[in-house]
Amino acid sequence: MEPSFPSEQSLSMFDRVNRWVRTSTMLKLAVIGILVLVLLIPTSMLQSLITERESTRNMAVAEVSAKWGAEQVIGGPILSVPYEIATSDENDPVRTEYAHFLPDDLQFDGNIQPEKRSRGIFTVMLYNTRLTIKGRFKKPSVTALGLSASAMQWDKAILSLGISDVKGIREAITVRLNGQLIEAEPGIAGGGILPSGVSIPLALNADAYAFETILNLNGSTQLSFLPLGKETRVRLQSPWSTPSFTGSYLPDQRQITASGFEARWKVLQFNRNFPQQGIGDFLTRSGRGEVASPANQPNELPAFGVRLLLPVDEYQKTMRSAKYGIMFVMLTFVAFFFVEILDRRRIHPIQYLLVGFAICLFYLLLLSISEHMPFDWAYLIGSVIILGLITSYVRYVFRNLRLTVLFSTVLALLYGFFYSLLQLEDYSLLLGSFGLLLILGVIMYLTRHIDWYRAYEPAEVVKA
Repeated sequence: MEPSFPSEQSLSMFDRVNRWVRTSTMLKLAVIGILVLVLLIPTSMLQSLITERESTRNMAVAEVSAKWGAEQVIGGPILSVPYEIATSDENDPVRTEYAHFLPDDLQFDGNIQPEKRSRGIFTVMLYNTRLTIKGRFKKPSVTALGLSASAMQWDKAILSLGISDVKGIREAITVRLNGQLIEAEPGIAGGGILPSGVSIPLALNADAYAFETILNLNGSTQLSFLPLGKETRVRLQSPWSTPSFTGSYLPDQRQITASGFEARWKVLQFNRNFPQQGIGDFLTRSGRGEVASPANQPNELPAFGVRLLLPVDEYQKTMRSAKYGIMFVMLTFVAFFFVEILDRRRIHPIQYLLVGFAICLFYLLLLSISEHMPFDWAYLIGSVIILGLITSYVRYVFRNLRLTVLFSTVLALLYGFFYSLLQLEDYSLLLGSFGLLLILGVIMYLTRHIDWYRAYEPAEVVKA
């Protein structure tokens, strides 16, 4: 005998509302949308936590670097010659100014020895470099500057070498100038065209000057140079295998292998936006003499060099993974929803919410585990733990082994899909687009015969 169902007319108003609430597809979709919005809160909190942990790491790096040596920027040498000009100030009738001259030829040849230090659970990238600096000056001609040669104080000239963080200097600096060894003095004299470094007083009495010095310097993360010669050549080598060439100029030649790298730069005076000689702080556009960063921005000098990258920055990868979190939640909820539709099994919004929180917990596990082991292993361990947790839970929700296995397989494929997006940085958009297209196609195929107006009706009623 066929089972009978109460007609719509025989139900009370309360029963009609209750039935509509239980069987309305649009209402269920609206509830799922609200749950997704609710889960945006823990997702954004996780991203804030990742940023906070990265900031803590950066503070640890800054603390160690402050004692060892910060990112180093090497500039010079620069030859500075004082001269006096008359002023209208009765209290200071004569003021001393400086004319500055850059070298005709400038060469840097160095070896960078990286060194890892630990600060708690964080790794700090340090280095020591021995730089051989060579070059030559011609005796300055001041007529192009509108100055009189007789006004120049040639016997009070100063040769300055810019070093951005002098705490990193490990040995006394001596300069061989035309074959004569001269010991450098701390600090930059000569009008402050460079912010910090060492200088050498000398008397200009020759037509040309060849200089050479060896700089033993500690630094952290990055080493940069200023192209102050008519032709500036830099050669660097290091056993570090993951360099990043930064700044305004890329190397002309580079070779990177598993055993290290070697790079060479050649920068001409025509490649920069300042002349070979000038008065005052002529190197910068603002006149403040700032050497702020390798970027070629206004008020900054066009530095270039190399950054020693750690092979994996777990915080950047975890942040990228967390940004996909809400999409992961939405796809999981879609899978839940179609289990309801295709199997005509009701799943409570609380059960949706618990599974959503489990997915959010994955990113917390990923963050905490990746601080202690490689990111790939952290991702695998975190995904296995959460996959096991969700599988054991939905086994009791579905009460169907086949559906449980199918849902867990879909979830595992999603973890693999998003892991692939993290690995293929250059092709992540392409892979993500085709992946979502495939998912949409599968959903459309599986739901092509569903009557959405009667999706939650019992199978017997639908057949009737």
